[in-house]
Amino acid sequence: MRRLFTFAVLLVLLATAGFGYYVYRPLPLPATPFEFALKQGSSLKIAARDMRQAGLLEQSWPFVLLARMLGKSAQLKAGNYELEHPVSPLELLHIITKGKVTQSQIVIIEGWTFKQLRAELNANTDIKHDTGSLSDSEILQRIGATENHPEGLFFPDSYYFATGSSDLAIIKRAYKTMQQRLQEAWAARATDLPLQTPYQALILASIVEKETGTPDDRAMIAGVFVNRLRKGMLLQTDPTVIYGLGDKFDGNLRKQDLQADTPYNTYTRGGLTPTPIALPGLAALQATLHPAQTDALYFVARGDGSSKFSSSLDAHNRAVNQYQK
Repeated sequence: MRRLFTFAVLLVLLATAGFGYYVYRPLPLPATPFEFALKQGSSLKIAARDMRQAGLLEQSWPFVLLARMLGKSAQLKAGNYELEHPVSPLELLHIITKGKVTQSQIVIIEGWTFKQLRAELNANTDIKHDTGSLSDSEILQRIGATENHPEGLFFPDSYYFATGSSDLAIIKRAYKTMQQRLQEAWAARATDLPLQTPYQALILASIVEKETGTPDDRAMIAGVFVNRLRKGMLLQTDPTVIYGLGDKFDGNLRKQDLQADTPYNTYTRGGLTPTPIALPGLAALQATLHPAQTDALYFVARGDGSSKFSSSLDAHNRAVNQYQK
């Protein structure tokens, strides 16, 4: 009874303040159906901000005020939502507090290639497969990407989506997320790096991602590659050679592979590879743009996931003899 009374008083107040029109006016949808997500742990303000940025709310504060006045601030349910027709702010609040989600999830893993990403999407039965007959170039065109090669352009993360969503929509979200993360990291980069563009940072981050066996070594590995670029040394990193071999790689990297020239062989060609070689995660981006301050120029795997770093070739050769031979 008390709740009904409070609600009645609220409606009177809202109408008096000219707020009642807002409460019941259908919100125009940017698209139909319209999908949006509320992240786990999001506060009311953050959820309203995210819905505003998605184009669902014109302003966030009226929705925040409505939720607070109805005592719904702490009742938001995380998940993916789909609206098939315009709803009022009051209806929207009811939907996201009752958790009327229509969601599935796909996890994109750090270090995957675009080929692996496509395979994962194709294997998911909750996804509408619109890319099956499309080439990589056609996919980039469909999502509005400006790059010519898809490798490394999609941010590794967990993505929630409405069952039946197009794989193109998921790919586009991952692309936009990577663009945002990359630009943010680039804007906060360390000074005097031998990198001229965000895309070069993405390339190097993908190499750091593939070379890192344990998180504690990530910044040091980035530091080694930055030092080598500064000195004009070859990067000489096996994952780039493996990527260049493509389907020819059988799991065993041979000396002849290191000597066979491809655009991705950093033993035969100087500088960065033409494109990324995998999907770098946020940690790899951060390490690449904030590398460890070190004089190390070499590293070798110890066999336990960690690496031994050396600043001279003699010390490196001793480490190779110790840990590899």
